[in-house]
Amino acid sequence: MSHKQDGYASDVTDAQWALIEVLIPVYEWGRPRELDMRQVVNAIFYVLKTGCQWDLLPREYPNHNSVYHHFRRWSREGVWERINAALREQVRVAAGRKAQPSAASIDSQSVKTTAVGGEERGFDGGKQVNGRKRHLLVDTMGNLLKVMITAANMNDGKAAMALLKVLPTVLFKRLKKIWADGGYRGDFVAWVSRTFKKMVVDITLRSDDQDGFEVIPWRWVVERSFAWLGAYRRLSKDFEFFTLHSESMIYLASIHRLLKRLAPAQ
Repeated sequence: MSHKQDGYASDVTDAQWALIEVLIPVYEWGRPRELDMRQVVNAIFYVLKTGCQWDLLPREYPNHNSVYHHFRRWSREGVWERINAALREQVRVAAGRKAQPSAASIDSQSVKTTAVGGEERGFDGGKQVNGRKRHLLVDTMGNLLKVMITAANMNDGKAAMALLKVLPTVLFKRLKKIWADGGYRGDFVAWVSRTFKKMVVDITLRSDDQDGFEVIPWRWVVERSFAWLGAYRRLSKDFEFFTLHSESMIYLASIHRLLKRLAPAQ
């Protein structure tokens, strides 16, 4: 008896593919599409989950150049962010919540880069990390709202301002509160107060007399979101040359998690 399974653990199921197939762009010009888009997406998830190089993709998947072409094109066109937003709204509605959140948490994570180099790198003196920072804004369920990648020496408050400036307009319909840690005190709090009249930043701090680990109200949500990223080896460091691709990999990790929540594998 053969115990060989078709496909890989990172591949999407039929039910999961049905959720995102309608969100994959279809272009009305150029040559007719010959590639199986489901296999292209599966190949991208394989790279994300295993951390392998593009040219080491298993032969079951389409040619790695074609896979990378679609990853790069859809990154440039904002496809991954749009798919993440659509799935996030479905997860929230399924949980009995409004599609758009009224509160969010923001935090950053410094990660090392590799010898590949690339744009936007720096040294975070506080964390002693030479690389980049991932700035995440998540809702109260931990679902990703927006990610921004900067050099690791970027001030958290300045990066948060830049992130809110490019936040999709639809998210401002209900968003009234943002939880953040002490690193966001000062200019960021004042800027939000001036720029968004009905939005407040709630700074949550650790207790001065607390020894060891402490769960900070609402801050733990975004910290858990960072922990979820640890399930994807491609995110163990920042392997990408372009920061846009780094952001795409995080949107893809979020998409993969949301798909499993909306349509759990049997």
